[in-house]
Amino acid sequence: MTSIPYRYDRDHSVGQIVEANSDLEPGTETDQVVSIAGRLMLRRVQGKLAFGTLQDSSGRVQLFAPSKTTPDFDRFCALNLGDWIGVKGIIMATRRGELSVRVDEWVVLAETQRPFPDKWHGISDVDTRYRQRYVDLWVTPEARRTFLLRSKAVSLTRRFLEDRDFIEVETPMLQPLPGGALAKPFETHHNALDIDLYLRIAPELYLKRLTIGGFERVFEIGRVFRNEGVSTRHNPEFTMLELYQAYADFGDIMELVETLVEYLARELLGTTIVEFGGRELDLAAPWRRATLDELIAQHTGEHVHLETPIDELRTLAERVGVDIKASYGPGKLLLEIYEAAVEANVWEPTFVTDYPSEVSPLSREHRDRPGYTERFEAIVAGRELCNAFSELNDPTEQRSRFEDQAGLRDAGDEEAMVVDEDYLRALDFGLPPTGGLGIGIDRLVMLLAGVESIRDVVLFPTLRPETF
Repeated sequence: MTSIPYRYDRDHSVGQIVEANSDLEPGTETDQVVSIAGRLMLRRVQGKLAFGTLQDSSGRVQLFAPSKTTPDFDRFCALNLGDWIGVKGIIMATRRGELSVRVDEWVVLAETQRPFPDKWHGISDVDTRYRQRYVDLWVTPEARRTFLLRSKAVSLTRRFLEDRDFIEVETPMLQPLPGGALAKPFETHHNALDIDLYLRIAPELYLKRLTIGGFERVFEIGRVFRNEGVSTRHNPEFTMLELYQAYADFGDIMELVETLVEYLARELLGTTIVEFGGRELDLAAPWRRATLDELIAQHTGEHVHLETPIDELRTLAERVGVDIKASYGPGKLLLEIYEAAVEANVWEPTFVTDYPSEVSPLSREHRDRPGYTERFEAIVAGRELCNAFSELNDPTEQRSRFEDQAGLRDAGDEEAMVVDEDYLRALDFGLPPTGGLGIGIDRLVMLLAGVESIRDVVLFPTLRPETF
């Protein structure tokens, strides 16, 4: 086996060569010598002439290898698809006008020991694509484009927020209490302190501590973990953007969300019109605003609210397929009816507002509707994109809400919250009027990329282990 070099000096990317020589006339040989490197993705041999396709992270270019001038021509012709190689030669265009690099020197940088899919067949098995992302990224152009879009979306989001005077922070992923969302946590144990800890289900309570500490506009983009099932919309670990803005309410946060999403669409796609599930969506602001009650009436024909007799709510809930539990009060029944009969049918971007207090333990009471909160979820293409609200800043009311949640937890609800005494102590020092937001980066990228499975926007999704 020929010795594999420890490094390789390349002076051009494929993309640079393609961009600078796109108008090269057929049959032209330049005097520019370049060194490039990447994977050999295609190869064909025609007698004393061989052609290959070299791909790096920036694109593809043809390799032109005549037997008279290509060193070790037979070995070059025997390379495996997927081998990493370095090539040095002149830039040229074949008589058919194909931009190429002539193979005047070449070296193997790494050999593939497994059959590599070619560009014509790719990876047909979806499960294999997710498990072997290191191959999928080479042979599935759509996958590479999606993850490049994701990277740019996160970068642009940071720029958008920093331009509005938000500062980025990091809060604990290992937390002594699970809080900030209604979800079942992952548990672990810290040996040195001999304490149980939880992977965070949300950074919310720590970010609000920082707002109490004087950071008036704060955000975090990071992983959160929820011990729940997997589906096309759910992965046990996912990426969340959470932010808090002092002196703002949920109306200000609505404007921030619709402006951010429109900005990302224009920057990444050049348009606010996206296609999702075979249908078009316009992400341009302003988005529709509708209360949860209004949407239930629109989609079920029943005008129900918190004052509706609970037996009527239960009857409607049963009619739309809700599995009712004895602990469900009017607010929980309204939410269950909405989620069963309405949410999936809300297509155009819509801010669904006025959630019941019963199901919104961290949201501030609505200023005009007793029993409801100033909370909204943004629904796009029948899917929740974000959750946000005017933050509850009354420590006495927050304690009462926590205790209600603790009662549900004691009754067997593993997603209910616990009483966080330190957070209540922080609230005693005063949280100013604040608007907060949690937006799923994965679902946002799904929307912008037009893909319907979260596994297509997570580089390494959670899967059952393989048996080797």
